[in-house]
Amino acid sequence: MSDIPKLVFAWHDLTVPNATEISDFYCKVAGWSKEGMSMGDYEDYIMKDADGNVVAGICHARGSNADLPPSWLPYVMVDSLETSLKSTVESGGKILGKIRKMGPNGSYCLIEDPAGAYIMLASGSFQ
Repeated sequence: MSDIPKLVFAWHDLTVPNATEISDFYCKVAGWSKEGMSMGDYEDYIMKDADGNVVAGICHARGSNADLPPSWLPYVMVDSLETSLKSTVESGGKILGKIRKMGPNGSYCLIEDPAGAYIMLASGSFQ
């Protein structure tokens, strides 16, 4: 995801208690395929379109994902995660949880906007 322009939807995750069944659902409904991604003692899923392009992730509500809401969460790439999190609070939003790491240089965090909608803010490289 390092070549993704800033301030665009870069990724979508769905976190649910039954990721295996839900990922099978989307394979049937959307024509996606899935690839397991080891999370230690279980697998989350990377979802791919018919051409093999990665389109989303479907995750179990376990470990660091245990408190995420069961809805599709879009990720928006920002220049500075810390600056955007500060602006979130200053503008009436909430930071939900800790900053998480992905890949060698990527980080992301769940926020809630003043209307109650959730979104992930992300920065860095996710490769």
